[in-house]
Amino acid sequence: MLNETRGPKLVGKIRKVVHPQKVAKSSEYMGFYMRYAAFVLKALVKPRFQKFLNWIIRREKIEENLVEDVQVRVFPFQKENGNGLAGRYKSSGRIFIYPKRFEFCRELMQEHGKEKALSYIESRAQAALIHEFLHVKYTSNEEKVRKLTKKYFNIFANSENTHELTKMLFKE
Repeated sequence: MLNETRGPKLVGKIRKVVHPQKVAKSSEYMGFYMRYAAFVLKALVKPRFQKFLNWIIRREKIEENLVEDVQVRVFPFQKENGNGLAGRYKSSGRIFIYPKRFEFCRELMQEHGKEKALSYIESRAQAALIHEFLHVKYTSNEEKVRKLTKKYFNIFANSENTHELTKMLFKE
């Protein structure tokens, strides 16, 4: 399964993007968010994760060519209800991956330590990209996408022995 190297090459579609209007508002934490985005970008282009994502795309028969661009956004996106967003797929062919807010990350590090916080950030970004790719096929079926995201991320995470992180990501 993971040793297959054929399939779509997604690495060239993944890039870090800074939204200019948010730079002035978030200049206090600019360094933090730039490092966060760089870390997430590295996590998403890791060959092992890319092979796994390609396997999902083939298994689910997702039309990978419908995704033109995967943007790792530097600043968080907050919905009207106040909740943050991990990712979003737009039918225009763009996937956006967003960071957690600075305050959340600070609390996470204080509670769990730097190593576990970084593992959470990496896992969250990977799970978000899996989730958004599933939306390419299952556009408005959020329940199915969540179920499949959890299933596939568990397969990926269990090969890494990160059961505790999986529980943190998929709180019931």
